[in-house]
Amino acid sequence: MTLTRPPSRTTGTGRHARPTGTGRTVAVLVLVVLAALIPVLGPSPALHGTGEAEAPGTGGIALLRTVLFTALSVPVGELFVNRLARSLPGAPPQRPRSWAPYAAAAGFVAALGLASVVATGNLVPDSAADIDVGGLYSTRDGKLALLEVNGFLAAGLCATSRRPGLQVWPLAAVIVAEALRAHPTTEYSPLLGSGLTLVHLTCASLWVGGLLYALRTLRTWREAAAGPALLGLYARVAAVLLAAITATGMCSSLRRMPPGTIVDQLTDTAYGRVLLAKVILMVAVAALALWARIRLGRAADPLTACVPARAEVAALGFVVAVSGLLTALPVPIRW
Repeated sequence: MTLTRPPSRTTGTGRHARPTGTGRTVAVLVLVVLAALIPVLGPSPALHGTGEAEAPGTGGIALLRTVLFTALSVPVGELFVNRLARSLPGAPPQRPRSWAPYAAAAGFVAALGLASVVATGNLVPDSAADIDVGGLYSTRDGKLALLEVNGFLAAGLCATSRRPGLQVWPLAAVIVAEALRAHPTTEYSPLLGSGLTLVHLTCASLWVGGLLYALRTLRTWREAAAGPALLGLYARVAAVLLAAITATGMCSSLRRMPPGTIVDQLTDTAYGRVLLAKVILMVAVAALALWARIRLGRAADPLTACVPARAEVAALGFVVAVSGLLTALPVPIRW
């Protein structure tokens, strides 16, 4: 697959063309910010008036899970885009500096923090004496928490080795552990729920981390003709990832909120309110992705697609934050 860079629209004009679509970008970002107000402000606004009590340490747990999800997406996206780049003929050998070691360190700290919460009976520890490390080995949640800690540690060691591609295995172990953790054995058909979460989290990590690294790669390649080709190849795969994320997200929501109660729960429960914010954010992200795809195929300079793509990365950052909060809130059951 080869793609030559066409001449810019500004050739021969003596002036830089005025960027187009700025108003639309601002409008979409305003929508994103408004939709993100509930999760950004924390669990208290989401819980207000619902009759639900805030679980201990909800804000801190939400922050730790946001860091964990981000730390998972960065190396997964790098591995994904590097694989795509190797399939392009004539692609430059240069790659952006890997952020995987830093992501693994952040993920290790976040996983360690979450493990300390599990070690104190899902309560925020007041001191190191409250943490029962040995107790982690005696419970399912404790073993999964330790698996995530060890997974990020192994991923960091692989990322700094001569074969960074090996980090795919410990990262896969973290995803599996997170999918199992999200669905305890007391839940109805937990294996089905874990399977949906596994696909959802894998596709989301590929999408978020992949887009970030693809844009970093384009900046490194600058004028290389393979740049638009890489972005186009990523966009085709991202369309499939978005479909999988949407399908698994809808199925997971329907399992927790029966169809007849969805409308009420979206406004009357904290989980439903944050889920609604996430849906609005995902609609905005999908619109930005479509806009980037249209620019990539129709614009005289395909690299103008980077403008909405960068806005898409910012919006996806909000989605990750909302997802972190969503995992810390009570599933629509009264406390």
